[in-house]
Amino acid sequence: MGGGPRSLALCWTGKVCGGQVGLGCSEEVPDPDPELMEPIQPSVSVSPHGRFERLQEDPDYISHFTRAPAHKGQRRLHCFLLRYVSAGLSLFVLGLLFGWFIHTPARVEAPDPPSDSSDLLEELLLKISAEKIDALHKSFSSLSEKSEDVRASYLYRQWVGLGLNEVHMSNHTVLLSLPGSTPNTITDRSSHQCFLPYGIPCDQRGFNDQESPYAAYSASGSVQGEVVDVQYGSMENLRNIRDTLNLTNHIAMLKLGQAPLLYTLSILSELGFGGVLLYIDPCDVPLERHTWHQAFRVTLNPGGNPALNDVSRGNLASLLVQPISAYLAKTLLSSPASGRGGPCIPLAMPSNAERKQITLTVGNQLTYKKIYNVVGYLKGKHNPDRYVLVGSHHDNDRGGGALAVMNQLIAALTEQTKRGWVPDRTTVFCSWGGTALGNIGSYEWGKDNNIVLKSSAVAYISLNSPVRGTETLRASASPTLLQLTSDIQKRQLLSCIHGGNCPGPHVSSPQLPGDVSFFANQLAVPTIEFAFEQTKAEKASSLLSEAHFTSELPETLDPLFKFHETIAKMTAEALHRLVSDPVLPFYPLDIALDVQNKLKERSVLPAALLAAASSLRDRAAFFQSETMRPANDPKERDPAHVRMLNDVLRDLEKSFINPESAPGVYRNLLYSLPGGSTPQFSNLRFSKEAALHCDNISKPGDRRWDQEDLCHNIRSQCLAVIQRAVQSAERLVCFGLDLFENYPNKK
Repeated sequence: MGGGPRSLALCWTGKVCGGQVGLGCSEEVPDPDPELMEPIQPSVSVSPHGRFERLQEDPDYISHFTRAPAHKGQRRLHCFLLRYVSAGLSLFVLGLLFGWFIHTPARVEAPDPPSDSSDLLEELLLKISAEKIDALHKSFSSLSEKSEDVRASYLYRQWVGLGLNEVHMSNHTVLLSLPGSTPNTITDRSSHQCFLPYGIPCDQRGFNDQESPYAAYSASGSVQGEVVDVQYGSMENLRNIRDTLNLTNHIAMLKLGQAPLLYTLSILSELGFGGVLLYIDPCDVPLERHTWHQAFRVTLNPGGNPALNDVSRGNLASLLVQPISAYLAKTLLSSPASGRGGPCIPLAMPSNAERKQITLTVGNQLTYKKIYNVVGYLKGKHNPDRYVLVGSHHDNDRGGGALAVMNQLIAALTEQTKRGWVPDRTTVFCSWGGTALGNIGSYEWGKDNNIVLKSSAVAYISLNSPVRGTETLRASASPTLLQLTSDIQKRQLLSCIHGGNCPGPHVSSPQLPGDVSFFANQLAVPTIEFAFEQTKAEKASSLLSEAHFTSELPETLDPLFKFHETIAKMTAEALHRLVSDPVLPFYPLDIALDVQNKLKERSVLPAALLAAASSLRDRAAFFQSETMRPANDPKERDPAHVRMLNDVLRDLEKSFINPESAPGVYRNLLYSLPGGSTPQFSNLRFSKEAALHCDNISKPGDRRWDQEDLCHNIRSQCLAVIQRAVQSAERLVCFGLDLFENYPNKK
């Protein structure tokens, strides 16, 4: 073996790694940097070493790769001969060039590409402005009343004109669930008073079926029953209710926000409820958001074309679901809560209140319709088969100026390519249809291109709804991209548009709504999203975004489009890094730290799982340590090995795909759900089988030995899935270490 340090941990087939036989690592591993071994904090992990993409810029870096020494006298002789030969060749070449310039007519020289990556990024950011985004938004606003195919065709022409290499528009015929010709109603059987979902009487005018609050893909029909206050649908709450009531055909009053909607609905259906009224407690949203008389829309479609997925089957087939306003919820619960002044009192039914008997009528209609996707490509030079996806949507149900931000990014990037810059990897710009009804367009395109995306997709940057408030700048990313996301957010906050009164950086890995779902959940592609929202960061609940309110216009939320400009620049920086950095800015150590954070509050865990998590952290720490810097310097490695390293970094999250997950819960175990101060693995927190059959629901006195065995097996299976994922990730890190062992130098 040639020159490099022999302290690198080598992986070989058949050796032991993390206690498992198979692809493993040797026992000899240098101690990680002490800074990496600080107590685990619940906040964002920051990898202190191993920023491989910056190695070229390190003035203190000295290559550890040496060549065989030659005799001192021989080196001097070689130097003298080389100088004379070089001088002669230089004079000859200068003569040729002089003659060529004399006899060659004048021509226009192509502009030189930017000489430095940081200079190019600065030029790119300077081309993004609030005024340009405002102008682009106005051009799209003129099409707001047009059909989706008209909007998609307009977008197609725009992208072709901006200079993308390829642009494709495709369509899918899908099954849509839309409001019926008459509004859904809630009738108090004792007073015979009929209410619309907003809380106003049915005989009042003002109903508009285009804005009707409803649950897409809910069952249709009528159900009569008592209103039962289940709050957020927690297992403890449902246990108490089930102990005292026969819940068959009752109607649950459910708050959104603490568990995925589909998960909670599946539990309620299993318990026998016939209908569910959904609402958002005013105490869960900022005071300035007036939600008392607002109803909203939700979808029961987990993703994709329902005609193919057949979402109407299963335990939700007969469940009637209807969103209502907080005002109507207060009326039906006889709650004393007040919506004005004083401390906020959560909505709840008083213990001495009589449950109302109501009739819930839902008249949704199913129809087939075409939706459209527009996909454009900006080809890369050295790795054109590695894709960084940027996704938005053009359906008319949600605002936020997403398309204007998307087009500003395309315009800025294509202008740079006209000046000579070519990215290393290909950027795929995607505008989806059918987002609000279950991310239909992105799921169908993703499934059509599933094989290619599994091997080629590097990252997904979401522009689902970039500005939905002006209170908090929130950054969300999978653990692989937490470091990059945090760095970008910190730099942007230095020139915060709040005039110095800026919130601190807040980066997390929540389960995100929108079209990002297919790529993060099904393919485990690393994801990133920047957005302004109204909810304060410490109270943010991504699950409330499952409710689709009538969106405020972008020009109302952000009249000067400065917030849109900030999101566009942050997204542009992330995109530039992902398509240009020789080594992807992914950080394995952040995955290892995330795993240990999710496990540290569990009181009883298998020793093998804890050992695997510790081993993954040690290997990842060494992989990113100073010792490994020369092994991962792009200047020291040929492009083929750098490409293999990037594939290792890209594929780490794929280890954490859960074969099965509860309804509404990501299969990707690395994404957390809000609620609680410490993140947990989703399959431990939301196990439908455990919820239905273990001590969360059953009476302690009624438990049987076979039930004890069942509960133990369910928990063991969940922990086994996590352990396999951790061991798989460790083996991949070991492969990365083995890949960059120093090979003999050619002589």
